[in-house]
Amino acid sequence: MGVSTSSPEKGPEKGPEKGPEKGIALVTVDFPPVNALPVSGWFALADALRAAGRDPGTRCVVLAAEGRGFNAGVDIKEIQAQGPSALVGANRGCYEAFAAVYECEVPVVAAVQGFCLGGGVGLVGNADVIVASEDAVFGLPELDRGALGAATHLARLVPQHLLRALYYTSRTVTAAELHGHGSVWRVVPPGELRAAALELAGEIAAKDGELLRLAKAAINGIDPVDVRRSYRFEQGFTYEASVGGVADRVRDTFGRDGD
Repeated sequence: MGVSTSSPEKGPEKGPEKGPEKGIALVTVDFPPVNALPVSGWFALADALRAAGRDPGTRCVVLAAEGRGFNAGVDIKEIQAQGPSALVGANRGCYEAFAAVYECEVPVVAAVQGFCLGGGVGLVGNADVIVASEDAVFGLPELDRGALGAATHLARLVPQHLLRALYYTSRTVTAAELHGHGSVWRVVPPGELRAAALELAGEIAAKDGELLRLAKAAINGIDPVDVRRSYRFEQGFTYEASVGGVADRVRDTFGRDGD
C-alpha cells in the first residue's frame, strides 16, 4: 500500500528478451479500498513524481493506480476526524502533487481506470497525455463533499460550459466523451490499459532525452493558464467554506447514504 516507483518490463511484442523498458518510470498509487489519499499520500506522490523526473535516465513517467479506480480524491474521513489541520494538509498535499505532475521534467502519461474524481481530476488534468479504460469516469463531486477546487484542471479536459455544468451538478463524464473532446488520447478495454499506456510511453521515451525535457519546459512555458496560481486561488474558497461552516455542514452528510 502507498506510492511506489518501478521500471516496467518489456512485453513479448517488443523483443525476444525480457527486461526493463528503457527510459520509463512507472509510478503506482495503491491506497485501498478506493484510492482516496490521506495527506501523507499526496506528499508521497509528489515526491515520487519529482524524483522520477529528476532521474537523468527517465524520459517518460506513467502514472497509474491499483484497484478498481484511479483516484477518489482526498480522504474525507481523515478530515472529519482531524479537522482543520487535515484540511490544510490536504490542500497543501494536493497542491504539491498536482504541481509535481505538471512540473515533472519529462512527459507524464496517466493511465486511468474506473473512477477519477476530485483530486484524480487534478492529477490527470495536469498530465501530458491520458490513456483511459472503457469504464473510466471523470468528475468533481466537490459540492457534495463540502469543498471546492480542481476546476482549473477540469477546464483542461472539457469546454468551458460543460465544465460549469459538471461542476455545479457533480456529474461525471466518460472516457469516451473525453476522447471526443480530444483530451483522452486512447480508450481501451480495462485489461489492456497498462499495456496501452506503456506502449505510448515507450514511443515517447524513444526520443532524445535532453530534447524531451526542453520540449516539456517549452510547452509549459506557452500554457495560457498558470495552473499553480489558478488552483491556489480555488483553494482559498475551500478554506473560506470551512471557516464559514458550510463545508462541515455538507461534509457531515458524507457516507450517510452509502457514499
